[in-house]
Amino acid sequence: MHITRRIEFDAGHRIPDHKSQCQHLHGHRYALEITLDGEIIQQEGNAANGMVMDFSEIKTLAHTHLIDLWDHAFLVYAGDTPIVNFLQSLPNHKTVILDCIPTAENLAEKAFSILDEVFLDTFGNHLKLERVRLYETPNCWADATRRT
Repeated sequence: MHITRRIEFDAGHRIPDHKSQCQHLHGHRYALEITLDGEIIQQEGNAANGMVMDFSEIKTLAHTHLIDLWDHAFLVYAGDTPIVNFLQSLPNHKTVILDCIPTAENLAEKAFSILDEVFLDTFGNHLKLERVRLYETPNCWADATRRT
């Protein structure tokens, strides 16, 4: 069974080598869809009885391990030295320095990597992260999926 939880957050970024507007500092209202695969829990008295995982638990874990870190932050590539230096000069600025350019594709892969261990067989029901879909805009998204 597959289940999906959608969570939205706001963050800024820039694509340093882009030939259009995305080379400038800007932000997005991102949406992250977390799709899990697992067996439906069939255990009387278990709060998750009849579920793969409680949607509120997915939200809590995603916030703890990813969303709270990226929400209202500027996501910047470590190699984008002028911007890294500028952001670090701002007192108390929430900056996340990444080892990749913060495109939708790279952010989706990074999110998958971070969340993969978080959801691994949490309840003994063969739970695993199947897909992370990151919407950069309502019309543009990237999927990071499990590769077997």
